[in-house]
Amino acid sequence: MDCSPVAMRFTLSSLTVALLSSGFAYAADLAAPASAPVAVAERCKATLSLPAYGGVIKPNPNPTCFTLGGFGDIYVGGAITGYAYTQTNPFPFSAAPLPSDRAARVDFTNIQGWIQKADGPFQFYVQAGAYAIPALGFVNYSALDQTDLLFSPLPVAFGKYVINDQWSIQGGRMPTLIGTEAPFTFQNLNISRGLLFNQENIINHGVQVNYSDGPWSASVAGTDGFFSGNISWLTGAITYKLDDNNTFGINGGLNLDRTDVLARSIRYAFATPLFQQNSGILSLNYTYSNGPWTITPYFQYTNVARDNRIGIVEGASTYGGAVLAAYSFNDNFSLAGRVEYITQTGVKNAGFTSLLYGPGSSALSFTVTPTFTFDRFFVRGEYSRVQLYDITRGDLAFGTLGTGFGRTGNRTSQDRYMIEGGITF
Repeated sequence: MDCSPVAMRFTLSSLTVALLSSGFAYAADLAAPASAPVAVAERCKATLSLPAYGGVIKPNPNPTCFTLGGFGDIYVGGAITGYAYTQTNPFPFSAAPLPSDRAARVDFTNIQGWIQKADGPFQFYVQAGAYAIPALGFVNYSALDQTDLLFSPLPVAFGKYVINDQWSIQGGRMPTLIGTEAPFTFQNLNISRGLLFNQENIINHGVQVNYSDGPWSASVAGTDGFFSGNISWLTGAITYKLDDNNTFGINGGLNLDRTDVLARSIRYAFATPLFQQNSGILSLNYTYSNGPWTITPYFQYTNVARDNRIGIVEGASTYGGAVLAAYSFNDNFSLAGRVEYITQTGVKNAGFTSLLYGPGSSALSFTVTPTFTFDRFFVRGEYSRVQLYDITRGDLAFGTLGTGFGRTGNRTSQDRYMIEGGITF
């Protein structure tokens, strides 16, 4: 066989070409590697904490949300609710320019909407509209009158900066840190707020710092107290969540200065009462929530010091306790109740500082509220009774009114029957 060098070179060259060609063909048959998936940011997934709900009427699980370029996810919601009520022994007629208490009324409780940004470092919350805030043992005006006399059609509006997972700071017109019940009807177990609620400020102007770490959360704020317009109150709240069923809290505040309410108008004094604006308050609360049950007992103490310069000629204190409870029979029906007792220091028919119904007076209340919910709609009824003790009685012959119920102020009980319905979204 002829194996010349030329022939051998030709054979090796042909073999090399064949091997390379088969390698390229095999590589071409292989599937191309999959490209890495492009990360898509999830939209409208923030957990909303405002407005806070009490547990019977629940927040919308699918709130309306849209993404606005440069701002991110924006959430909107609202409440349109109305009520009718009748009550015994309405309070004495009010002095002008205030309206007067009525024996019955049909009205809106909320025509409100809100918009918020709830994620990212810069957040905000704005709530606007008309509202009524009925409370036991207190005059009850129309929604338009209350909106005008209390917090205007813009009750809540504040901005918030989230520093990190633990710290944040916010400022503007904010819900108070004090108390257990929230301002607006749809936020609570009952239609009417309780007796202890009347000693608390509701909406503040100010600046608030928040901290949270595990089961602990704390907030401290410098505010204007009872919507006075003067930043003189220091308030704070601490909450400890023991487990999924048990939560403990303490909150309170006091006026570090003095506010001369008597130098202002009667309209101003409705939202900023002299004694309460110049008081201090401490509240201890506990909440048990397990399955169908929600139970919240709490204790409240308030104190007003004497200050002759602003018309407080003697000091006084209140001590009060309450238990709020609700039981859900199923997804559509629940029953809520509340029992309260509050008393004021002092001697009956002696003294000038009245935080309740005259010095030495006290009050007991009972409330029951069955609630039906259907998707975002609800309807509920309510019966409440307030019983007063040791009021200061008046005498029309001498032109004086009592400090209790009735047009003369001499009645010691009030029964109230209410029904409320509407939609939250």
